[in-house]
Amino acid sequence: MRPMSETVALVSLGCAKNLVDSEVMAGLLTRAGYRMIPSPEDADVIIVNTCAFIDEAQEEAVDTILELAGEKRSGRCRALIVTGCLAQRFASDLLAEMPEIDAVVGTGDFPGIADVVRRVLAGKRTKLVGAPCYLYDEKSPRILSTPSYVAYIKIAEGCSNRCSYCVIPDLRGPFRSRRVESVVAEAERLARGGAKELILVAQDTTRYGEDIYGRPSLARLLQEVCRVDGPRWLRTLYMYPTRVTDELIAVMASEPRICKYVDLPLQHADDDILRAMNRRGTSDDARDVIARFRAAIPDVTIRSTFIVGFPGETEEKFRTLVEFLKEVRLDRVGVFAYSPESGTPAARMRRGRVSAREKERRRREAMEVQRDISREKNEARVGRVYDVLIEGRSEETELVTVGRSQAEAPEIDGLIYIGNEHPPPGEFRRVRIADAGDYDLVGEALPSGEGGDA
Repeated sequence: MRPMSETVALVSLGCAKNLVDSEVMAGLLTRAGYRMIPSPEDADVIIVNTCAFIDEAQEEAVDTILELAGEKRSGRCRALIVTGCLAQRFASDLLAEMPEIDAVVGTGDFPGIADVVRRVLAGKRTKLVGAPCYLYDEKSPRILSTPSYVAYIKIAEGCSNRCSYCVIPDLRGPFRSRRVESVVAEAERLARGGAKELILVAQDTTRYGEDIYGRPSLARLLQEVCRVDGPRWLRTLYMYPTRVTDELIAVMASEPRICKYVDLPLQHADDDILRAMNRRGTSDDARDVIARFRAAIPDVTIRSTFIVGFPGETEEKFRTLVEFLKEVRLDRVGVFAYSPESGTPAARMRRGRVSAREKERRRREAMEVQRDISREKNEARVGRVYDVLIEGRSEETELVTVGRSQAEAPEIDGLIYIGNEHPPPGEFRRVRIADAGDYDLVGEALPSGEGGDA
């Protein structure tokens, strides 16, 4: 492909699944001859890959678009393109209300991104938003935006769970899996590029393979990816609690490369609220899966997310959630105030609505309860030794290096701060924990050969 003079900057918002889409877009644009650069202020074309999962994500996306639109007025930018979930959901509104936008591209249409760039540079305002049915594979070009030692692999796209509060099925289409061979081939390519931690993501990883193999096949996939030479850690995010099988738990317990880390979004602990959310299973089912993981993997780290202020959540039902948090003592918890999303069944619920102020009060209280639990859990780690993946110097000070153990997922959980040694990013070090905060830890790198087996 003849090199082009046009430069493109891609700003990716939202989750890791969206980040993979951005990386594929960057690969497609590079293959078409465009030059990718990191700084929007220096780019001829700016692409914003957006999230629209909740109100806060939409607001961040709009604010980012407006900020970058300024580059068209004052900088060298000739075209501003909006892709992703916000484009899929509000394509016509964006074009009508924001004349700075030159094109919108839906979640299933970004394979045509290079052609869209060509058209807008030729002066043609473009709307490319169809049914979300695309699924990338191992043959898709991809340029990583993460550090070389860590990479995400999207093993499936879309969702078919139809939780009553969620717009993802409309924005991303029904759940559809990649074949095992495709995922393994991509893992091998990423390993050759130096990846030491591979992170498998999907809207519901525990549903993986059901659509093409007739049964959930995450356990099989993990075993196959574990055979890939190179990566030291394999992490899986977003497991639907009622689809966790004994086979999956056994594989996670027995495979040394699999991080003993479980991301298990539970969303609530009151059975009435769970039914209203159209979530499968009960609070007792949640207790059961937590107990099964802990029995099979004694050092397992379990993370979850919860929604407060859902329609019908009385003070009593909120207290049920708080008591559940105190009882099960999860390692990591995120609590979010319910956001009514237009077009969802929950947004049409009129009875039992909770005020914005009350939702925020409940969110803060639940997080305060979890903060105390988190600190106690961290304090129990003082004196233990862990393998830590070094990520580089702290953003706060060059005097401290940060890293993560298996118990910390990137961009989600806390960090381990190391002051006595500064290994380069991507290396592993044995680190003894010396002090604990609410969410972060302070550690001391050990000389080679020292330390236990944690």
